[in-house]
Formats: sequence, structure tokens, C-alpha cells
Amino acid sequence: MDPLSPDLPALRAALAALDHDLLALVARRQAIARAVGAIKDQDGRAIRDFAQEREVLDRAERTGAALGLPRALSRELGEALIRHSVTAQEQQRVRARNEGRGRTALVIGGAGRMGGWFARFLASQGFGVTIADPAVIVEDAAHMRDWHAHALADDFIIVAAPMRETAAILTALAERRPRGVVCDVGSLKSPLRDALAALVRAGVRATSLHPMFGPDTELLSGRQVVLVDVGHAEANAAVTALFAPTMATVVTMDLEAHDRAIAYVLGLSHALNIAFAGALATRHPAAGDLATLSSTTFAAQLDVSARVVRENPHVYYEIQALNDYGLESLEVLRGAVEQLHAIVQRGDEAAFVALMARGRTVVDGRAGA
Repeated sequence: MDPLSPDLPALRAALAALDHDLLALVARRQAIARAVGAIKDQDGRAIRDFAQEREVLDRAERTGAALGLPRALSRELGEALIRHSVTAQEQQRVRARNEGRGRTALVIGGAGRMGGWFARFLASQGFGVTIADPAVIVEDAAHMRDWHAHALADDFIIVAAPMRETAAILTALAERRPRGVVCDVGSLKSPLRDALAALVRAGVRATSLHPMFGPDTELLSGRQVVLVDVGHAEANAAVTALFAPTMATVVTMDLEAHDRAIAYVLGLSHALNIAFAGALATRHPAAGDLATLSSTTFAAQLDVSARVVRENPHVYYEIQALNDYGLESLEVLRGAVEQLHAIVQRGDEAAFVALMARGRTVVDGRAGA
């Protein structure tokens, strides 16, 4: 068929056939990537080879240019192929190590999004996983609604419930003194301070995690898992070992340092975006129809704010209100807005330029790091 034929159905059929061929080639490429990953694992090599990745991207750009494709398209395709290839290799390595063989894990809150992530992650390592969650619809050997009925003989007990519920669960676990490692995955630790201390006093192998990624994450390369040390080295080592087959970086912090940092990493960023969306909701009528008058910066900020305000508001309230250091970052945000307001109100261009310069040192320093 002539590709320039004016027959629209025929052209769409040709596109469909090409899409099938492209996806078949991608599937073949993924199979080859997994074979490469098996050799890397056998030889003890790292999954990521950044020099090789640069060569793949350079080759994609050269090939695309020769075919008349835009550089951006060639690079985006190359980056997507690399990302999914590395993801496949990482997941394959986790399965191949089979660290959980012959061991079991209980995930309290495993029907939730983050609890579900941990249930899948542990199952991929070979653990026999039991999910305990009131949201469970059909109870069977691997699913129950009430964890209190469980024998608690598991090697790992992961608690992935809302903050206030997690504190109560950890306190109850301290009373029952399970033999396995007990670990929560909460975004804050201030509300859990007493419960975690009770576990340690009871002789339970306890530790605390904060995965710095969302439940939709597949590739752990470049991701951080914060381990909050509550005083049990054996528990810390056991939980750290769960992530050894992955490319995640485990960062150890104490509880107070973690929550003070999270007041800015999560609290400040959430508050800024909630305030941005709130300001738009109460904007002056003279602002007009913003949907038809958008800039690149506005659109990007609106996209981030949209993702924030669509999250669970009760969880986001806990992140703001239950952190012992939460008001600190809100005060900083209020001070920054008041400073900007004062500078503009008095027409101080030099102070405005200096304010932006200070901000640039922060973002440039982070980019360099």
C-alpha cells in the first residue's frame, strides 16, 4: 500500500500493523535484556552500566538523525527502553536471589497501596506472604481481616497502616512479643516514638522504614529507603538485607533527624502545593479563565499540585499535624511568602534579585549533588 494513500482506514491499519511490529521488537529486546541481566548477576556485576547507557542513547540519537527523526523523540525512546530494561533486570535479580525461600512475612495493611507494594516485593523474593487488612474481601490462607487472630510466627511483620493505627498496632505487637522482625513503613516517626520504644523494651527485633517512593514504583535505581534506627542492630541488618538485591540506597537516620528532614521534604512541599491549589480556588475574579491562559511554569506547577490534592487528605493531614517538627517548615514557608510580599510591595528590585539568587544556590547545589 502506498503510505501516502488518502485512504484513512488503510493508513490506520498500516499504523496498527507497525505498532504490533514495534511492540514485538520491544518484547524481544526485553528478553535479551533479561539474558544480559542473568550474565551480570552470574559475574557479580552491577545492573546499571552508565557508560553503556550513554552509548545506547548516543546510538539512538545518531540512528534517529539518519532517519530524519527529532532528537528529542530518539532520546525519549532510548531512555524508555533503558529504564524498562533495567527494571526487568532488577526484578529478575530479586527473584533469582530468592532470599525469602522457606520464610514467611505478615503484612498488616497489605490491601492498601504501600502495603500492597511490600506484599508484592516480599513475594517476589520467595517469602510466603500473608495479608491482614480489614479491606480484605475473601479470607483464605493468605488473606485475613484481623491480624489479632494470626499466630505471629512470621520472620517479618510489616505494618503499613495509617499513622495513628500503626501506633496502636505496634503497641499491641509489643505486648505479644513476636519472634520475627517488626517494621513499620510510615512517613513519620514522631507518632510512633512510644510504640517503637515499647517494642524494643519488650525485646522485639524492631526497626522502622520510610520508603522514599510511591506504591507505583517498579525500578528502585536512584530511590532511597530511609532506615530509622530505634536501637536493634540485628533488625536493622535484616531489613537492609531485603533491599540488597535491588539498586535502592538504604540511608540510616535517627528518629528526630528523620522527622525534622521530612518536615521539609514532605511537609513543606505538600503545604506549598496545597496552598497553590487553594489560592487558585479563591483567586480574585479579575484573574479570569486560567484554563485558557497558561504558561509552561504554571502548567508544571498545576500538574504537581493536582497530584498532591488528589491524594488521601487524611494521610496528608497526618504528615502535617503529627510531625513534632511540622510547624517549623510551615513557619519558614509563611516567612518566605511574607518576605516576597514585602519586597514587591515596596518595589525593591535589588532585594527581589537577591532572593532569587539565594534560591538558585539551593537548586544548583542540589543539582550538583
